[in-house]
Amino acid sequence: MKLKSNTLLLGGLLATSLVMSSCGKSGDSATNGTPSAPSSSSPAAAPASVPAGDLVDLTPEYPKPMFIGTPVPTGDIPNLEKPDPEAVKARLTLKVPKGTENVAKGKKVTSSDPLPIIGTLDLVTDGDADGSDGCYVELAPGAQWVQIDLEKEYDIWKILAWHFHKQTSIYFDVNVQVSNDPEFKTGVTTLYNNDHDDSSKLGKGEDKAYVETNHGRLIDGKGTKARYVRLSSNGNTANEMNHYIEVQVYGTPAK
Repeated sequence: MKLKSNTLLLGGLLATSLVMSSCGKSGDSATNGTPSAPSSSSPAAAPASVPAGDLVDLTPEYPKPMFIGTPVPTGDIPNLEKPDPEAVKARLTLKVPKGTENVAKGKKVTSSDPLPIIGTLDLVTDGDADGSDGCYVELAPGAQWVQIDLEKEYDIWKILAWHFHKQTSIYFDVNVQVSNDPEFKTGVTTLYNNDHDDSSKLGKGEDKAYVETNHGRLIDGKGTKARYVRLSSNGNTANEMNHYIEVQVYGTPAK
């Protein structure tokens, strides 16, 4: 576990019981995070390719900012990316193939922690990225994952994920993988991995850690063909828990 005492938030820990409230509506259109080239381990199929002229603009809805508490001290996180407002502005819309949509919405979610401490797993794909109490799922401490069954194979172009943006937090060992194998033993492609020291034993990653915001994290799927999407994490700078508000997978039926 990478948590260190001087990275803990001074603003207090997250609530330990679910406060029932209606999830809010999305409020702006911007995204955070720098897509990185995926690394692969026995990919199931060659990624799809699309001529640039066949790309269209897609603008996801983003929730309103909700920052509370004291900003996260980040001095001892070696792979933390530097803020880049211009990069955020450049991704107000996503360039995707025609017909791309959020194919994860309403799909079944399973997890390494089948009985979450807070919330229910269906919140991960309910289409709402609001960070209010009652709108997120909290998993047990340590390395944990959530997995989405898209029900059939898709060409995956973008993945947009929110862990928790009510407080400023950095999640450790964030790993996003896709596969046609529900057990992720074969045909696994890693699209994102910021586990710089392989503490979660999923491989050493070269992607950057990042501060959670209402803009989520945008990950480039590169047209990778897969049915299942698995996202892993290993605690955060506020506490040892793992959280997910929403995961959106933008894809088209596999060709």
